[in-house]
Amino acid sequence: MASHLTRKLHGDLPSASSKAALVDRKDLAAIAFERTRMPMVVTDARRPDLPIVLANKSFLELTGYSAEEVLGRNCRFLQGPATSPIAVAEIRAGIADEREASVEILNYKKSGEPFWNRVHLSPIHGDDGRILYFFGSQIDMTEYRRIEALEASEHRLLMEVDHRSKNVLAIVDSIVRLSNADDPALYAAAIQHRVQALARAHNLLAERRWASISVEELVRLQVTPFSATRAVFSGPDVRLPAPVVQPVALVLHELAANAARHGALAAPQGRLSISWMHGPSGAGFKLRWQEAGVATAPTSTKKGFGTVIVGAMVEKQLKGRVEKTWTNDGLLIEIEVPSVGSTTR
Repeated sequence: MASHLTRKLHGDLPSASSKAALVDRKDLAAIAFERTRMPMVVTDARRPDLPIVLANKSFLELTGYSAEEVLGRNCRFLQGPATSPIAVAEIRAGIADEREASVEILNYKKSGEPFWNRVHLSPIHGDDGRILYFFGSQIDMTEYRRIEALEASEHRLLMEVDHRSKNVLAIVDSIVRLSNADDPALYAAAIQHRVQALARAHNLLAERRWASISVEELVRLQVTPFSATRAVFSGPDVRLPAPVVQPVALVLHELAANAARHGALAAPQGRLSISWMHGPSGAGFKLRWQEAGVATAPTSTKKGFGTVIVGAMVEKQLKGRVEKTWTNDGLLIEIEVPSVGSTTR
């Protein structure tokens, strides 16, 4: 019976072989099947459910099953909870059509450990054209998938770093262009303090792993260096996404620095009150900067460089608006930033 089946079996001749090797090709094929490091199985296509009739050592090592646990079973025992039905359907279609098929599928070892398996199926026909066996080879793609995922994550990280670097450089460019350059020493000092304000915001973002930052935390961070006791803060927990933290930080720095030089924080009886609230429908935010006990409005209509920078950051970069009003008691600045992805909690 065995010889009869052997005569019926149709095999491919080696693509390259010497005469001696061609004579021994069957034995050599059996040796190669067993000794190759690629997991391989052969299933009987003439029997119900295509049971495994051959499995090499590499297959057993990959899956963790013994020979007794593998022989006579359909390969679906490798499937598990997260195995894709679409991948299974692809394999079934290849079997039904008696054609070659290559499918990547999530399989499971005996231990329950999942692994990504690149399965290649190839039909083996007899001399009469009828299907006899299916040959299946497997490649463990788990490590490749892991590296691929790491590379994708690294690419996203690099893109994010690139995006954030461009944002920071754009802000620094604005600082350099808008700062007063009449006096070299004052110009250098102004640049230094503004970059330090950005650095404080950057360090805060790094500590929070570039997650959202509360408006209160950012206000305190930029105002406290100028006044630890004379400023009052109030408002709900409005949180800002990472991309807008540094522009808002620079705005707060400019307002605080101006208050310390010319405003409420420079006057003995001056008081500073800062409050904030959610924007319309919970999108964006509004900030109210109130300085009391300061002199009346300046007579000069020329905008200071701090005012220019605040306007550039709020109106140009954040697409918001700034309103400055002088009252009998002092200065009121109202800033509104539209939806910038700010969140509440």
